[in-house]
Amino acid sequence: MPLPTLLQNRLDLPVIGAPMLLPCSPPLTIAQCTSGIVGAFPALSARPAEQLDEWLAEISEALSAFAAKNPGKKVAPFAVNQIVHKTNPRLDRDMETVIKHKVPMVVTSLGANADVVKAVHAYGGIVFHDVAQARHAERALEQGVDGLVLLCAGAGGHGGSLNPFAFVAEVRRFWKGPLAVAGGITTGDAVAAVRAMGADLAYIGTRFAASVESRIDDNYKSHILRCTAKDILFTPYFSGVHTSLMKTSIAACGFDPDDPKLLLKSDATYGIDTTKENPKRWTELLAAGQGVGNIDAILPVAGIVATLKREYAAALDGLRA
Repeated sequence: MPLPTLLQNRLDLPVIGAPMLLPCSPPLTIAQCTSGIVGAFPALSARPAEQLDEWLAEISEALSAFAAKNPGKKVAPFAVNQIVHKTNPRLDRDMETVIKHKVPMVVTSLGANADVVKAVHAYGGIVFHDVAQARHAERALEQGVDGLVLLCAGAGGHGGSLNPFAFVAEVRRFWKGPLAVAGGITTGDAVAAVRAMGADLAYIGTRFAASVESRIDDNYKSHILRCTAKDILFTPYFSGVHTSLMKTSIAACGFDPDDPKLLLKSDATYGIDTTKENPKRWTELLAAGQGVGNIDAILPVAGIVATLKREYAAALDGLRA
């Protein structure tokens, strides 16, 4: 099945910039879209809630202006990530804002929601849903989503533990539509590998967190530059949902990243529960994927995408040889 019409002939590279709570804001999203990849950000990154309306207006106006001045360049659509779990008190309000601005693409997380899908479809948008298990994928498809994001081993933030080759093959047994894959992707070679394994799009987060346009501070970016894959801990301890965090930031918060108890807390289905012992400290506990070991410089988004494009083209040429 081809990509949704919204994405056809709009991308210079089959990539979605993953929505990241702290790094994402309009400058990053705009830079990604004008570089020819989907730019995405979480609705909850806009705080207070009123700021979401301002951000959506800013992004839409900037992309329209860029397209008018650069008629020969592809300008990708943007996406907003919505946490649809019951613990998100802003969902209804944020969806009203999304509908007002007719956001082209919505990525839902932590439970598929048929009402959200219907609302987005009503104005002509599309919905992708991120999943870490095949059963979650099946449930999301039952709610009418247009595509799936497979959160595989190595992805930053809230992710999954499945091997991408196994996960893609399993989902392809019952879904022939659009698939994006997340999991430590930092190179154009890896984007080509995503296509070769049978998926359609690569979902890249950490590489863009370490960009000039990312709004995280220099401390966060320095953690990314000095960490490697072995420094990423996949733990449910701090939020109740398995999350990939940099051990250096865990240690800086006063926890021993090698303490076995960080791996023992039960991870109930979206059972988000924090305690006094392990509070949510998202501004200090820094998320990243296992691809950190391949990031050694803070570059503009345009430069990152240009490198990905060169590597992707070379990888495809190598496969054809």
